[in-house]
Amino acid sequence: MVKPPMPRPSKICNLQRLLAVRQEARQHGQTIVHCHGCFDIVHPGHIQYLRQAKTYGDLLVVSVSDDGQVNKGINRPLIPQDLRAESLAALECVDFVYVNTDPTAVELLRQLQPDFYIKGREYEHNRDPRFLAERRVVQENGGRVICTSGDVIFSSTALINQLENSDFLQQEKIRRLRDRHGLTTAHLHNLVDRFAQQRVVVVGDYIQDRYHFCEAVGLAGEAPMMSLRTLGSQTYDGGAAVIALHVAGLQAQATLISAMDDAASARLQTCGIDVQPITRTAPTVTKTRFLVDQSKVMKVDEGQSDPIDSQTEIELADHILQAADGASAVIFADFGYGLITAGLLDRVLPTLRCSVPIITADVSGRQTNLLRFHDADLLCPTEREVRETLHDFSSSLPATVWNLLHATQSRGALVTLGKQGLMSFERSAAQLDGRLASEYLPALAAHAIDTLGCGDALLATATLTLTAGGSLTAAAFLGSLAAAVHVQTMGNLPLSVDRILDRLQSMEPRTAVRLAS
Repeated sequence: MVKPPMPRPSKICNLQRLLAVRQEARQHGQTIVHCHGCFDIVHPGHIQYLRQAKTYGDLLVVSVSDDGQVNKGINRPLIPQDLRAESLAALECVDFVYVNTDPTAVELLRQLQPDFYIKGREYEHNRDPRFLAERRVVQENGGRVICTSGDVIFSSTALINQLENSDFLQQEKIRRLRDRHGLTTAHLHNLVDRFAQQRVVVVGDYIQDRYHFCEAVGLAGEAPMMSLRTLGSQTYDGGAAVIALHVAGLQAQATLISAMDDAASARLQTCGIDVQPITRTAPTVTKTRFLVDQSKVMKVDEGQSDPIDSQTEIELADHILQAADGASAVIFADFGYGLITAGLLDRVLPTLRCSVPIITADVSGRQTNLLRFHDADLLCPTEREVRETLHDFSSSLPATVWNLLHATQSRGALVTLGKQGLMSFERSAAQLDGRLASEYLPALAAHAIDTLGCGDALLATATLTLTAGGSLTAAAFLGSLAAAVHVQTMGNLPLSVDRILDRLQSMEPRTAVRLAS
């Protein structure tokens, strides 16, 4: 009878085991060779590089950047970190694989102290500060940095860019994220069911969104401009009002504190919203969009920023604190038209933090400032808003968001990336070294009909998920699901529980596609 082979220990190891391997190698006079990279698609160039690296020593250690540290584009990495690690571990020349959670290999090199650090030929004259720091720490610990001169060179990025359809990989990323965080359909359904038990106060600018549906009839005679004929018009309650409508549509109790005319107030109250209007002399802000078919060809804004005075700040602060008594959450929606000021936030945020479980915020427009929202549970900006706020257009997104959360002392952020989806970032008291727990979530909509208000749908749904006891990742997923529903509807219409749950259920067959692990 043939005995089955003994199982081999996994090549994929944690830092503790890796350092133990290093100590044992020293005791036996063995040399350690170290390679580091993304290895998104393991191609012939990688294999030749790793085979050549192994010739420099006895044990080859390969560290792989984890998903949150791969800064090669919004869709990268294409392959999740565990599969990238397994692909490398399957190579005979590789002895150990480690998934590195740091932005560079500097800290790992400092602890591992390899005898040789091998990089590709393209690094021979590289002056990137990150690589220079890696080289310096290797040399300080007595190691050598060698740039190999392989003959076959491929690029993972170039190969990935030539893939015509990566939808199955996107679905695999979604499935794995749900598996890692226990986001089963039953769990998410349960969270949505708890929305009805929540009461949310929404504070922010009221905006009218008006659509003129037109047909193009040619060029105007008096100037080289398009001539349009109006076919119909539709006006929607926007700004903070549509966030309150989303909250109510998701069956929670919504209170709206904003300035609006009597007609808008009455209309919102018929939708089940507790409207607590503020008296202001500034005219209603109206944003008019002209559409031909489903394409927006022009936008006209009426209204300007008119910050409230100090006396109104005092009265509004008292109003907010009274309305928030017993609430599950407060959402601040600053569109830059003067209702939310720095003075107002200074008055209300410290008190709200002691009495309201969840505080979330979002901004829109150049006259807003994310840095005003201190000690929030969740911020929901776009990547551009984060970078413009911090005047940082070159750092990695995780580093930029860390600076935002550190400056505001906020706990989490959902940063939207347009049609590419979003990234969630979570900061805990234990993470004081510049690291964030992060997840990338691809967009859940295959195509967009109208992107207006998707961020508002995300903010409302994510906030309710947190109030229902969901994790930040659950909030990101359900918020993205809400945005996917909203983006496939023309106009700024409120969400409903049925549409969210129908879309959730429809994802089940799609997430059944799996990559072999």
